[in-house]
Amino acid sequence: MANILRHSAPLAILLCAARVHGQELEPRAYSPSPVGVNFALASYGRSTGEVLTDPAAPIDNIQAKLNFGVTGYGRTFPLAGHSASAVIAVPYVWGDIKGEVFEEQRAITRSGLADIKLRLATNLIGGPALTPREFMRRTPATTLGVSLSIVAPTGQYDPDKLINIGTNRWAFKPEIGVTIPHGKWMFDAFAGLWLFTDNPEYFGGVRRAQDPMPTLQAHVSYTVRPGLWVAFDSTYYFGGQSTIGGVVQSDRKENTRAGITASLPIGRGNALKLNWSRGATTRFGSSFTSYGLAWQYTWFD
Repeated sequence: MANILRHSAPLAILLCAARVHGQELEPRAYSPSPVGVNFALASYGRSTGEVLTDPAAPIDNIQAKLNFGVTGYGRTFPLAGHSASAVIAVPYVWGDIKGEVFEEQRAITRSGLADIKLRLATNLIGGPALTPREFMRRTPATTLGVSLSIVAPTGQYDPDKLINIGTNRWAFKPEIGVTIPHGKWMFDAFAGLWLFTDNPEYFGGVRRAQDPMPTLQAHVSYTVRPGLWVAFDSTYYFGGQSTIGGVVQSDRKENTRAGITASLPIGRGNALKLNWSRGATTRFGSSFTSYGLAWQYTWFD
């Protein structure tokens, strides 16, 4: 059993790319907004590439093609005199994974609902609660914000399968972020920490635990005109080593990603957001190239 558990972590991470721990790139996540704004979103993303595993594992040449559909709703509101927001996102994942196990080619297909994500955020400095009219007259200033992301174990999960879409555990990420505007330029820096509860029903009837995983993000964006901007993105995340049935895995991460995001207004209240990113360095886990297209509709109370 110990040998099986030691080699199970590389398999388990095959669909971890569908779960955004550490890999998300979110420029302007703490940029202030007026209160009383509602927004609905729908997005599609695709990730393709290889999965890097423990060289000692009997698994090699792992390639994955994953698709993601997300629907969500968000709202801004006042909180203790500051601008705050809440967003809920419901993802659906489908894709194919293939690789060599003991030099024998294997392939699987998975599809289903992934874990729901909730994000609560508020500005602490520089983001007062303003009406849309007041917001238009404001002078942009440096803002400091905090957020809490919560990933609930709502995704498709079967303890008899090693590779699942859902995680069967909770995950929490407290984060702090600063946004500095300078003319048409904006500079963002975020620092967060993913915390995970245990999965008590992991494959083989054992418990899977995971160490905390710090994440850092940096973004530089340029506004062409209101609503039309482009950002250059980067993230670095590390740690997250797992223990399965008391067996410590060789799966500590130390990975970086880089990408580009563009936002384009398309008529009143509508916007399209396009993004591209790829793994810059990968110690363990997915080294994917990812593409995304999101539509957002915004309206006021």
